[in-house]
Amino acid sequence: MLQSDATISEMSLPWLLLSFDNHYRLILTKNDLGEVVPSQQGMDSFNPDALSDNASEEIFYLCTCQHNRKEYALYCQIRIEESSDESALSLKELSVAVNQSQEKLDPLMAEAIAVLDLNLHRLPYLDLSENEYIYRFRTSKERNKGIYLNKSSESLYQSALCDAIKLARRTKEKISSDPAVLDFGAVRYTIPSHFGFCLGVQNAIERAYETVANHPQARVFMLSELIHNPFVNIDLLERGLKYLQTDKGLPYKGDGTLAKDVNDPEALWNQLTPKDIVIIPAFGATNEDKARLIRSGISIRQHDATCMLVEKVWKSARRYASKGYTVIIHGKSEHEETKATFSNSSAYGPALVLRGMNHAKALAEVIHATGLEKRERFEQAFAGFYSENFDPDRDLEKIAIVNQTTLLRNETMKIIDFLKEVVVKKYGAENAEKHIWSTGKGDTLCYATQVNQDALNKALEEPVDVALVVGGRNSSNTYQLHRVCENKLGTEAHYIQSEKNILSQNQIEHFNFMGAIQSEGMHRTPKETRPFLEINSTSKPLNILITGGASCPDGIIQQVITRINSFFPEGSLRSVGLVIEEIKGSG
Repeated sequence: MLQSDATISEMSLPWLLLSFDNHYRLILTKNDLGEVVPSQQGMDSFNPDALSDNASEEIFYLCTCQHNRKEYALYCQIRIEESSDESALSLKELSVAVNQSQEKLDPLMAEAIAVLDLNLHRLPYLDLSENEYIYRFRTSKERNKGIYLNKSSESLYQSALCDAIKLARRTKEKISSDPAVLDFGAVRYTIPSHFGFCLGVQNAIERAYETVANHPQARVFMLSELIHNPFVNIDLLERGLKYLQTDKGLPYKGDGTLAKDVNDPEALWNQLTPKDIVIIPAFGATNEDKARLIRSGISIRQHDATCMLVEKVWKSARRYASKGYTVIIHGKSEHEETKATFSNSSAYGPALVLRGMNHAKALAEVIHATGLEKRERFEQAFAGFYSENFDPDRDLEKIAIVNQTTLLRNETMKIIDFLKEVVVKKYGAENAEKHIWSTGKGDTLCYATQVNQDALNKALEEPVDVALVVGGRNSSNTYQLHRVCENKLGTEAHYIQSEKNILSQNQIEHFNFMGAIQSEGMHRTPKETRPFLEINSTSKPLNILITGGASCPDGIIQQVITRINSFFPEGSLRSVGLVIEEIKGSG
């Protein structure tokens, strides 16, 4: 059975069929000369039903290739069973065998493999339609929270307080409601209705813990940090996982130190075998990294934990590119998600990363410029931020904006509105729709990011003396939440990773988000010690707002509350049990 985007004209071309096992290793077929040839080939119209030995083994159109000036349609068959080592080779193994003359490729097969290599990242996902996702969110009944709980991690993930708040206040997943106020007497905590783990993070964490539990004899790797929370990642490492690379793409060696470069034979990347498992994190992965894993015979599809809302951005970018628009990505170029989105977008058309409003203004100058000045301005502002063969004269005629899902929606909308004004000025209002995508609401932020921000804004309407935003120091969405608090409370808004950053009643360690420091040239240290609480027994109760980023476990929120409560005389505080009962009664 053919599952395909192939057109009638493509199906009428001479064709080649390549067969793969479930590790995407090529199942070898040889001719009388001992040369590796396509599994099957023909000159007539392609008839997949006559080729498949098993109705469940679907055949997919991949692309076209050329040999001796003749065009061929290339099809792929993914077999369910795992082939023996003798009958199948990964592309990496095949390349080694050819170089060592253990295998010979006929010329047509060599052309087919060269084209296949350029499209390798698509191979595990050929069965997915535009409306299907790699890994949909689990329903509440499908959740498997117990998979990551043991004695060492219980305090990290479990919180009776947070459970009660979510049950009482999170009445709808996508719509914020009034915050919860925890009245302990001497101190009151305002907690937004939405905070902490989003569904994409829950999916990714459960997938990782399940993989470790279900494959005790296998080597299990994470491509990079599963999520941006050091405590979750440390817990996973303690259970036997290893990273292949840092969140900046620098490769690791087996001893945990950094390799010299990607070609270092000691790099874990270069020691992978088809028996290994590699988990793709919630941020997704670049096409280049996926292809590299597939070349090593890694079955990536079943361990791909890409958030479906990140994948939704990729689908939007593909749709825009198919209609002739250049994809402008509002995001941080060093962030794994933006790297993955850029890589995905670039596979379908021109793409450009735009960091913020200052970058948007630089883009406006490029759009309005002409001749040599246009190219000079473009290179000056966007060197390293655009796809291969990007032509500013051609590729800025039609633009569409997507974004890193963890940013502030109002900033993305300001950029979209600004660029619409630029387009109107250049082409006229009557022609604007031809030059900037304007269908739909205009952004691709995930609803979890947006609802956390909405809930925080509602919480900030309450009396607040101090705000604590809890999350990994390299978490973009946590930083955006801190910015919301900082805009209202200034230096009384603190960014912390855990209760350990609360040094004492009077001092707290505050993290300056590294991405912001690097991009804006700030002269600030990554971490600074600040004044914290002034507690006066005769004063009114302190009002402290606490929220957590999308990768912050509930247990840490409760530990922060416990740490702050320890600064107050025992007799001045109401019990946790009593506060929980009040929350339940307020739902």
